Amino acid sequence: MAKTQKDDELVFLPLGGSNEIGMNFNLYGFGPAHDRKWIVVDLGVTFGDQTTPGVEVILPDPEYIEEYAHRILGIVLTHAHEDHIGAVAWLWPRLKAPVYATPFTAFILREKLREADLLDEVAITEVPLGGSIELGPFQLDLITLTHSIPEPNGLAIKTPLGTILHTGDWKIDPDPLLGDVTDAAAIRKLGDEGVLAMVCDSTNVFVDGHAGSEADVRIAMTNLIAGLKGKVAVACFASNVARMDSVIRAAEAAGRRVCLAGRSMHRMAAAAKSVGLMQDIQPFLDDTEAKHLPESKVLYLCTGSQGEPRAALARIADGTHPHVKLGSGDAVVFSSRVIPGNEIPIRNLQNKLTEGGVRLYTERDHPGIHVSGHPCRDELAEMYAWARPTIAVPTHGERRHLMEHAAFARDLQVPQQVTPRNGDMVRLAPGRAEIIDEVPSGRLFVDAGVLTPENGEALRERRHAAFNGMLAVSVVLDGRGKIASGPQVRALGLPTEDDDHLDEVLDELADEAEAAIKRLKGEEKELDDSIETAISRAVKKASQRIWGRRPVVETTVLRI
Repeated sequence: MAKTQKDDELVFLPLGGSNEIGMNFNLYGFGPAHDRKWIVVDLGVTFGDQTTPGVEVILPDPEYIEEYAHRILGIVLTHAHEDHIGAVAWLWPRLKAPVYATPFTAFILREKLREADLLDEVAITEVPLGGSIELGPFQLDLITLTHSIPEPNGLAIKTPLGTILHTGDWKIDPDPLLGDVTDAAAIRKLGDEGVLAMVCDSTNVFVDGHAGSEADVRIAMTNLIAGLKGKVAVACFASNVARMDSVIRAAEAAGRRVCLAGRSMHRMAAAAKSVGLMQDIQPFLDDTEAKHLPESKVLYLCTGSQGEPRAALARIADGTHPHVKLGSGDAVVFSSRVIPGNEIPIRNLQNKLTEGGVRLYTERDHPGIHVSGHPCRDELAEMYAWARPTIAVPTHGERRHLMEHAAFARDLQVPQQVTPRNGDMVRLAPGRAEIIDEVPSGRLFVDAGVLTPENGEALRERRHAAFNGMLAVSVVLDGRGKIASGPQVRALGLPTEDDDHLDEVLDELADEAEAAIKRLKGEEKELDDSIETAISRAVKKASQRIWGRRPVVETTVLRI
């Protein structure tokens, strides 16, 4: 490992994952500021909601680190959840650094890179569980943890100025069913050797106790499914392979065969089998086979637990799925939690299913059918007791989570706490931990397959139109600038009492547009831009008076 120089610094820079749950993008830098070497830990996405119409995927903006891409020694992935690996295919062309991942994560990533036509370009090094990676001044040792996906890893990042424990996502599950239990001995050993800082998951910091064990879920699911009649569908996160395995075995115990519904289910099942998981189960039914079995002999394992509009369960609820139909006497089990922000689509999905006569089972009425994959307060306390860091750096949470986590660490006698926002560069050593710089950070939106800035014009206009409606105004002028036809006004997304009232309102707006044209003088009448601006201002002002809104106004001027 490199020797330290007097101007060497060890820094942590979150560009995603602080101030939000999801979109993890963490940087660690070592060396003097003018020649700092970097590693990237995780490169994930988050998802759009009602505030981002038309945008489903949101990425962290790599603007700052892109300038120093030649100093990135590697991209290290802790596990295969979308909020940790989902941005790799989108952003790798800007970073072009080698990627390191364990076998299951590498399998999932290769599928994504294949879809992006990047598989032959990205160098992926598979690291065995418990393995190590040497990257310049960084030595990274993988520490086995438990989470809601196979092969979750913490990282012991060893540098000449101290060791950082980056937990990634984790919990303490004494019986995870798939994979090994948390390697507490390795974490205690790190604590004995000295942990400078722990960068730690904050998702469940407000929840007392323990998250619960996947083994308990298996028992609850087995008991529930055994008592259900008719067709049964279970919705869960496809990435939760242990949950998939529990549902499959519960179905088999009830004499049911499993049919996977949703591309993500097939992808995750293939990834699990590639690393030796789910080997002793019956082959999955295809859609055609499932149709010909008695209803009491089939269980559909579905994507769409969060109300995603194109997922399998949404299509089933809409009656548009080509193979799966559910109705009176059938059951749908939601073996997942409601992610904040998804309440409305989930409610709408569940209402559609209920209207069709389907019986619903959720964690609210059957608490044992889901447990979180993130640590609650007792587990956090246990991790701090093992690692004994000098500095607590909460991450993976909204601002209130980070502040509560820092207060909790203080109560646990951790000497220092720092709560950076995305873009805050934290110097961890030498000296006391502190924020020393703020760099550009933000989001990129995947809009119709195109990467656009967070505040791009297209989305601003779309939001404006979504909340305020739109007016289209067209007018034809002759060679002298006089009105030859129109103005004609068309309204989109604006309320009216009836067709007669609509006609009156549009006539009023047309009169305002005509008056605006006639008020123009001199060269203004000859410039289309001046005419369009005048019409837009007049129509918006009238709209404010009529509706109390200022809609998007699209004006077209034609000349003959």
